[in-house]
Amino acid sequence: MLLRKTVLVVSLATAALLASAGTATAATPTAPAAPAASAPASTAAFAAAAAANPVIVVGGLSGVAVAYEPIAARLRADGYRTFIYQLPGLGLGDIPTSARAFAGYVEQVRASTGAATIDLVAHSEGGLVSRYYLKRLGGTANIGRYVSLGSPQYGTYVANIVAFLGLGSCAGIVACQQMTIGSAFLADLNAGDDTPGSVRYTTVRTLQDELVRPTGNAAVNDGATNVLIQAYCPLRLVGHLSLVLDGTAYTIVRGALTDGPVRPNCLAV
Repeated sequence: MLLRKTVLVVSLATAALLASAGTATAATPTAPAAPAASAPASTAAFAAAAAANPVIVVGGLSGVAVAYEPIAARLRADGYRTFIYQLPGLGLGDIPTSARAFAGYVEQVRASTGAATIDLVAHSEGGLVSRYYLKRLGGTANIGRYVSLGSPQYGTYVANIVAFLGLGSCAGIVACQQMTIGSAFLADLNAGDDTPGSVRYTTVRTLQDELVRPTGNAAVNDGATNVLIQAYCPLRLVGHLSLVLDGTAYTIVRGALTDGPVRPNCLAV
C-alpha cells in the first residue's frame, strides 16, 4: 500500500502535465495555424491581435507540446501568431539550462516573425524557465508581456513531499529539487526585483491548484498583477492542468495581452 501511495505522489509531482499522449516538439518555430472559426468580437479586435506581439506558450513539467494546443488554438482564433515551446527533456532537468535553450527559441521566433518583442504565456515550470530567462539571461529587452499560469514562483510543498516519503531529494529529478520551497535555485531567482525591466508581469493562480501549495506561492512581488481566479469568480473550480483549458483563465490571459483591466468572465467556457 505504501508503495502504491508513493508511486501516486511521484506521478503527481513529476508527470501531472502529461495531459495527452504525443511526441510533438517545438525545437523549430513553425507557421501558426490559421485562425479557428470562432473569431474575436470585432474585426478591429482581430486586426489588433494580428498586429500584436507573437505569443509563445511555454509548457511545464512533463508537458508535451500537444497538451497546450487548446490555449494556443484560443490565441490563434483571436488573431495572435502563436507558438508552443516544449521544455527540453520535458522539463525534468536543470531549469537554468532549460532557460538557456528557451533563449535560443525566442531568437528563432523573433527571426521568423520579424517581431522585436514577444509575449509569453507560461504554465507551471514554464513560468520559472521564463522568469530565469528574463532575470538572469537578459531577456527583458525581447519580451513585452509575461503571463504565468500556476507557476510555483516561490516553490511548492508538493516537491518537498517526495523527500518526506523517504525517496531522497525529489527522486533525483533536478527540476523537482529546484521547485522545492527554500531551494538554492529559488533563492537566487527571487533575490532582488521579481519583475525586472519594462515587461508587464501577470500571474494567474487558483485555489484548487493541487500541485502548487500554498497557492499564494504562484504570485510574485514588485508591481506584478497577481490574479486569483476565485477572488472574482468564487464558484469557479480550476485545477492546475485546467489553467490552460479553462475559459475564465483564458479571459484573464487575453486581458493581460492587451494591457486591459482584470475582468474575468466567470461564465466563459
